[in-house]
Amino acid sequence: MKKHKTFLYRFLRLLFAPLFRFLFRPEIVGKENIPVSGRAVIAGNHKHAFDPILVDICTKRIVHTLAKKELHDGAFGFIFRGVGTIPVDLHSKENKAALAAAVDVLRGGQVVNVSPEAKRNYTDELLLPFKYGTVSMAQKTNSPIVPYAISGDYKLFSNNLKIVFGEPFYTDDRELSDANSELYHRVMKLLIENMSQSELKKKHITTFEEWSRKNEKAS
Repeated sequence: MKKHKTFLYRFLRLLFAPLFRFLFRPEIVGKENIPVSGRAVIAGNHKHAFDPILVDICTKRIVHTLAKKELHDGAFGFIFRGVGTIPVDLHSKENKAALAAAVDVLRGGQVVNVSPEAKRNYTDELLLPFKYGTVSMAQKTNSPIVPYAISGDYKLFSNNLKIVFGEPFYTDDRELSDANSELYHRVMKLLIENMSQSELKKKHITTFEEWSRKNEKAS
C-alpha cells in the first residue's frame, strides 16, 4: 500500500477504533489467530455494514477489505479508495478484477478480509451460500485462511456483540469445492458455539452440501 494510503488508514483507525469500542463494546476472541506478519485471508459471516470495522480493530495490521463497487463510486468513494479496499461488482458472476487485485495484495504479504456470502445476511439462515473467491485467492497465493464468526448485534452499549477467530487453515491443492466446504463449516461451527441460544433458535442451519444441491436443482 502506498504511504499516503497507509497514513489515511492508520489515522482513521486511530480516530474511530476507540469510539467503536466505546459504543458497541465488542467481545473479541481468538485474535491471536491472525498472523502478525505475512499474507493471510480472513473470512467470515456478514451481518452488518460495520463488520469490516469490527474486523479491523482486532489487529494492528492493515486489512484490505473487499467492498461493493458502489461504495468506491459513491460520494465517499475517495475514503474507500484511500484506505485500500478492493472494489467488487456484485452484479458480475466472476469478478476477475477483484480476484486479481486481492491476489496482488496477498502476494505483497498483506491481509485481505472477505465476506464469502457476498452480501449482508438479512434472512433466517445461519449462513448464505459461500462464493468461491475466498478459497480461490487463498489457493493461488498459498495463504492461510482465518475463519471468523460475528454474533450479537450492533445496538449501542448492548454488550452482546462478539467476534471469534478460529485457527488458520490452508486449502493446499484440494478441489475448490472441498476447501469452500471446510471454510463454510468452520464458520458455521464458530457461530453455533458462540451465538446466544436465543439468537441461534431464530436461525435455520443449512449445510454447504445442502446449498450445493439446491443450486444444482436451480441450474
